Amino acid sequence: MAEPITIHYHRDFDGMVSAAALAHVLREMKDERVEWRSVNYDQRRDWDNFQRGRRFAIVDFHFHPRAEYWFDHHPTTFLEPEHEELYEPSENWLLDTSSPSCPPIILHHAEKHWGYTISERFHEMIHWSNVIDAAQFESVDEALFGDDPALRISRCLAVAPTPDWQDKIVRDMIDLRLEEVAMRPDVEKAWTRAARNRDKALDHFPGTVIDVENGVMLYDASSNKIRRERFAPFFHDPDIFYAVGVIPTRGGFHVTCGVNPWNTPEGGVHVGEIMNEYGGGGHKAVGGVNPGSKDRSHEIAEEIAIRIRRALA
Repeated sequence: MAEPITIHYHRDFDGMVSAAALAHVLREMKDERVEWRSVNYDQRRDWDNFQRGRRFAIVDFHFHPRAEYWFDHHPTTFLEPEHEELYEPSENWLLDTSSPSCPPIILHHAEKHWGYTISERFHEMIHWSNVIDAAQFESVDEALFGDDPALRISRCLAVAPTPDWQDKIVRDMIDLRLEEVAMRPDVEKAWTRAARNRDKALDHFPGTVIDVENGVMLYDASSNKIRRERFAPFFHDPDIFYAVGVIPTRGGFHVTCGVNPWNTPEGGVHVGEIMNEYGGGGHKAVGGVNPGSKDRSHEIAEEIAIRIRRALA
C-alpha cells in the first residue's frame, strides 16, 4: 500500500480551506490516503531538507521542488532563484498571484484537469477565503464583528487551544459545511473567548501606538498582557494607510504590516516583498515575519515603518 501523502498548509483560514479542498480532491479523484499538518515561516530555515524522504504536498505556502502537489498565490513564494527556474505550471503545480486566496486555485484546477465537480459548500469556502485573506470585507465593522460561520472560525484561530487544533478543524472542513464546523463545542468556546479578547484589544490598542506619520502607524503590542486585533488600527484611526506592529506568538515575536482596506493609497508599497527581505513573506497588502527576538522585532518594525513613510512621501 502506498505511503499516505501529507498536505502541509499555512495555518490561517485560507490555508486550512486549501488543505481541506486538496485532501478532499485527492481522496475522491486520486484514491489517495491523505494526512495534513500546518507549516509556518520558521520551518523554512532548513527548507531544502523539509520532509526529505516523505511524500508531501504544500498549499498556500512557499514552493518546494520535491512537493508532489503545490498550489499558492503568494508573489514571494520562491525562496531561491533556482526554485523559480524549476517551476512550470503542470497538472500538479500552479501559482496564481492574481487570486485573492489559494482554495479557488486548487478547486478550479481540479475541475479543469481532474474532472472534479466543485460542490456548493466549497464554493462557499472559496467566497469566504477570498474575503478573509484579501480583506475584502464590506466594512471594518464586518471584519471585527461579523458573525458568519467562516468569520467565527477565522477569529477562533487566534485562541487555538492546542498547537494542532487547526488540523482538527481541517479534518471537519473536508466533509462538512462551514456552518456545521462552526457548531463544534470547541469552536463555540473559542469564539466566545476570541470575542472577549477582541473587545479588550480594541479598548487597549490606543495605548500601544508609538506614532503616526505620513499615514503610517507604528505600534507595539508585544506585551503578552495586550490582546491583538488585526483591524484595530483602522477601527481607531480610519484615515491611516498602513499599520506596522510587533505582536507575540507561540513561535516568538512577530512583525506584522497591513494596508488599510478601506483607505488604500494609490500605488503604495508591496508589503510581502518588503517582509521577504527580512525572512518573512505575504501579499502586496499584508505580510509578516518572525524575527525571533523582541529587540530585533522592534528594529525591523521601525525600519519598515520608515521605509513605507518615505515611499508614500
